[in-house]
Amino acid sequence: MSNHSKHQDKPRIGITIGDINGIGPEVIIKSLRDNRLLNYLTPVIYGSSKVLSFYKKTLKYEDFNFTQIKDDGKFQNRKINVVNCWNEMIEINTGEVTEGGGKSSFLALEKATQHLKQGLIDAIVTAPINKNNIQNDQFKFAGHTEYFTQKFGAKESLMFMATDNLKIGVVTGHLPLKDVSKKLTKELITQKLNIMESSLRNDFGIQKPKIALLGLNPHAGENGLLGKEDDHVIKPVINQFKSAGKLVFGPYPADGFFGKNDYTKFDAVLAMYHDQGLIPFKTLAFENGVNFTAGLPVIRTSPDHGTAYDIAGKNIASESSMLQAIYMAKDIYDNHNKDKEYSDPSSADG
Repeated sequence: MSNHSKHQDKPRIGITIGDINGIGPEVIIKSLRDNRLLNYLTPVIYGSSKVLSFYKKTLKYEDFNFTQIKDDGKFQNRKINVVNCWNEMIEINTGEVTEGGGKSSFLALEKATQHLKQGLIDAIVTAPINKNNIQNDQFKFAGHTEYFTQKFGAKESLMFMATDNLKIGVVTGHLPLKDVSKKLTKELITQKLNIMESSLRNDFGIQKPKIALLGLNPHAGENGLLGKEDDHVIKPVINQFKSAGKLVFGPYPADGFFGKNDYTKFDAVLAMYHDQGLIPFKTLAFENGVNFTAGLPVIRTSPDHGTAYDIAGKNIASESSMLQAIYMAKDIYDNHNKDKEYSDPSSADG
């Protein structure tokens, strides 16, 4: 029998509030306002009922109701659950970078991570943090991705940006451009490609994924004229995967690849560095993109935008990416549990 009791077969999706002065609370409230969502999952917000009440009032969403949870894991089905992660008074300064904004985002993240480790929630969706004000003795990471990779003891993870029909991963993430070439090794590309291939199968249910790799240099190196990494580092990895029967192709010149819509012929694209993957992704995915951390033993998604202080509290932030992140966490959970449903008679509805 799984963690869930019979009546609680919906995944419990933890949602961290992020920086309380950014758009996190707003997009969370807007995403959860439609009660139909509660038919499919049980949301658990990690943050503060005071903060949610403040934004509920400011944004005039009187129909947004939630239940405060006193005991760890005693979440209520068909309700929006809130876990208060701090007791002290943390001031809300909408649209400003403050120490309190960093502190609150860290406390929410830490509590949610603890619950995820204990199996009290089934997945985590993280609202945006400010990577500067969150830094403290226990958080010395470039971002959420690195934090979760270390917390859950993964040797390597993959920043995987996804929508239903566009998925782009990056070999190197939060790294200065001048260091990319040094960091790009056959071993690293192999690791990231393995994670991507396995994620497409296990997380997204694509049985025989077809993957394109982008070249590092303009024109994918132009046969060595514009750089040797494409021929000497990327190509050998592609050949190795091909000889193992995997559908892996490239390296493709990045500009033409997106310019000619070639990305539509593949299940996923592996870019060599951050902006090479994220610029086309954010351009093509508009407001529906989700950032998924593949390769972890747990499910973590987030919207593909930042704190957006400039529009915080103005009721103009779109909740689309946050809503997609919540649904993607649920879909991945369902994909992981499909096999169990067939093999575990006790999980069938009787």
